[in-house]
Amino acid sequence: MTDEQHLWACVLAVEKRYGAGAPLHVADRIGTLAHEGDANGVAMWQAIAVRLDRLRRGDAPSNDAIKETVFN
Repeated sequence: MTDEQHLWACVLAVEKRYGAGAPLHVADRIGTLAHEGDANGVAMWQAIAVRLDRLRRGDAPSNDAIKETVFN
């Protein structure tokens, strides 16, 4: 699995689990990791935030394309 596939898999999992609260969850994770000094974790969750925003704005690959990217 590529890094991009991993990020989209994370986005889909967060969206499925948290629904409307997904952006708040992502922001909370970023804040917690920043407080802990985990720069790599912050960077990963920021990348997830960007893709979650794309997904919610309708600017993401189609669901079929995301699933094909993630599951193939």
